[in-house]
Amino acid sequence: MSERERKFVQIGLSEQKAKETAKNAVLSQNLFDAILAAEKRIDQPVPKAMGTLLYHTVTKMKGQIKQYEPLLIDYVATAKLDSEAKLTAAMDYLLMHPEPPLDKNAFESFSGVGVVVSPDQIEKAVEDVIAKHREKLVEDRYQFNVGILLAEARSKLPFAEGKYIKNEVDLQVLHLLGPKSDADLQKAARPKTKGGKERPKTCSPRDTLSVELQPSNDGLSADTGANTMEELFRTKVHFHKPGENHKTEGYIVTETTMAHLKNHLKVTGGKVRTRFPPEPNGILHIGHAKAINVNFGYAKSQGGVCFLRYDDTNPEKEEERFFAGIQDMVQWLGYEPFRVTHASDYFDDLYILAVRLIQRGMAYVCHQTAEELKGFNPPPSPYRDRTIEENLRLFEDMRKGKFGEGEATLRMKVTLEEGKQDPVAYRVRFVPHPRSGDKWCIYPTYDFTHCLCDSLEHITHSLCTKEFQSRRSSYYWLCNAVDVYCPVQWEYGRLNLNYTVVSKRKIAKLIEQGVVRDWDDPRLYTLTALRRRGFPPDAINNFCAKLGLTGSLSAVDPQLLEACVRDSLNLTAPRVMCVVEPIRVTITNFPHGRDKEVPVTVPDFPAFPEKGSHTVTLASVVYIEVADFREAADKSFRRLTPKQSVGLRHTGLVISLSKVIKDAAGNVQELEVTCQKAEEAEKPRAFIHWVSKPVNCEVRLYDRLFFHKNPEDASEVVGGYLCDVNHDAMTVCTDSMIDKSLTSCSVLDKFQFERLGYFCVDQDTTPEKIIFNRTVTLKEDSGKN
Repeated sequence: MSERERKFVQIGLSEQKAKETAKNAVLSQNLFDAILAAEKRIDQPVPKAMGTLLYHTVTKMKGQIKQYEPLLIDYVATAKLDSEAKLTAAMDYLLMHPEPPLDKNAFESFSGVGVVVSPDQIEKAVEDVIAKHREKLVEDRYQFNVGILLAEARSKLPFAEGKYIKNEVDLQVLHLLGPKSDADLQKAARPKTKGGKERPKTCSPRDTLSVELQPSNDGLSADTGANTMEELFRTKVHFHKPGENHKTEGYIVTETTMAHLKNHLKVTGGKVRTRFPPEPNGILHIGHAKAINVNFGYAKSQGGVCFLRYDDTNPEKEEERFFAGIQDMVQWLGYEPFRVTHASDYFDDLYILAVRLIQRGMAYVCHQTAEELKGFNPPPSPYRDRTIEENLRLFEDMRKGKFGEGEATLRMKVTLEEGKQDPVAYRVRFVPHPRSGDKWCIYPTYDFTHCLCDSLEHITHSLCTKEFQSRRSSYYWLCNAVDVYCPVQWEYGRLNLNYTVVSKRKIAKLIEQGVVRDWDDPRLYTLTALRRRGFPPDAINNFCAKLGLTGSLSAVDPQLLEACVRDSLNLTAPRVMCVVEPIRVTITNFPHGRDKEVPVTVPDFPAFPEKGSHTVTLASVVYIEVADFREAADKSFRRLTPKQSVGLRHTGLVISLSKVIKDAAGNVQELEVTCQKAEEAEKPRAFIHWVSKPVNCEVRLYDRLFFHKNPEDASEVVGGYLCDVNHDAMTVCTDSMIDKSLTSCSVLDKFQFERLGYFCVDQDTTPEKIIFNRTVTLKEDSGKN
């Protein structure tokens, strides 16, 4: 056993834990130094109780208060901080006041230095808490959530040792209730499923009181998923409060941090500010829906605001239609930007900050080519040690257009977490910008622009996907390097959907090769395509909420999204009847006469009659689905056959086959049937939908565009995603029939076609022909025929 390991065992770590700790170079060195410092202070070996606090000090201390580590070790060694509660309070105080000088009186008062909690005080505090909950305790006995008692007792005595409070609570509860009875010891039987397995335990509102969700380092709860975005952010996510940036993990505190935060709170009024910063060079897709919901949804749940900021730093890729399309989709999802801004709005400010960075010796002009800078280990720049004066002159020459494209860049003197050194801040581009025209021939990069625009807009929470985690350190570095307010960056796992591609380049290839028609083709998962297909915006938002917010990458099947769509449309899409593949049926004994028409009332929402109804026409000729008739059928087929009657929905009639009319080739052309009132006929096994006196329409049915979950995975799909295309993903039924009550419908109107699914009016609809897209199928029992 090494000297370090012996020291670690001496302060109370097990031999196994001591060996594990010794393997962690940073932790091992910090703990060893802390033990030596404490031993020097007290001139004797560190006792176990003190060792526990030293371990707590070096493992729980955040980087922004690292300078106070010697102070805390001294307070622990001299027993001024003699409990974990006091030590935690001391760290909390330092996080709230990270800037020197330290007010020692305030620090000691907040940390409970000198406070001694007697057994009598603990006994009295627990007595008061139990008296408050006595009635409920007696009623629930040992099913009562003791955590409530512990929490309230601790709030009365914040510097008392937790174990002493718990012992007193246990003692007084036992005194009040007596020993546990057989009924107390017996666990409630959990209900079982049909297969005999126990159902997963669910929590009632009262049960949830027994669990205090603690924020993890990334601010995301392990227990994710909610029904709505507002519920998700109110119950599952634990981000910092505005102005408390300095309390978050990894945040860098400088001499001016607290002054910047003070000014930041004046600007924002203490409100949450987020931003959604898309590049205006493509169409938004389902992954962007999560980003929109995270940024706009979090701000909305906290009573804050969200900016829509276009990251338009690349003048070659911006197109006006993308600017309009992005804002359209944000508003379609139900969100209204607090302000619509552009990175280009801040070009003047960014240039001034770039000059400041050079003046501080933290940026330089480099002439290495793009080819030389490729990869993660390019050769060091021979231009890195230029003087500040030379760099200022050369950067000004870049601005004046004295260098050609690729001849000079401005690089920052920082190493990214991923290992890449000195990222580019500015590059030369002789391309007019859609907004600023030809004012600039140098343009800032994402690495330079992103954090500084966040700072200029006083964003409180910079919420981005996990791949940006490696840029967090450079984000903080740059804000502090130019001495401006620094927001907090939080990362979450991005959303990937199976059986699709969302890359702009790949979708463009699908369009080019005629696989899909355009960016809004309903077989795609762009937001415009989903809207056209009939997906309600609230269903997409709720889908994002159900996925929750975790730090891990989520790849989900479309079924979960489709389930959310069904839940939404079930409450909003009125029921109508459409026959997609019709066959003519003549009722030879139509009770109202061969040439008569009668009105039939159809409820819009059968489960909610108060929501209204509509009237359809019934005549002696109706049309039913081809699939609802079989000349020869087995017992599992429940609809019309020569020997089996079937009911017509909403009519009160049951029809029975009397004649099958075929063409010369033997194809069924028409059926002749007789009818009976339902109350007089034998109860049929099924009721089918129908139309009478209909209008023709076109129905487009959609399936998955790709066969494999990940069509971009070379190990799964040989030849690439274009080889995985399902060319039968769209079926067009041009001879479908719809009830004429729908002739006045409008584009994007949504309906449930009875027994078929949910459908939406397509934008290709003309006055001559209505076109419907199938949004999703109905949720049907597996055995239904």
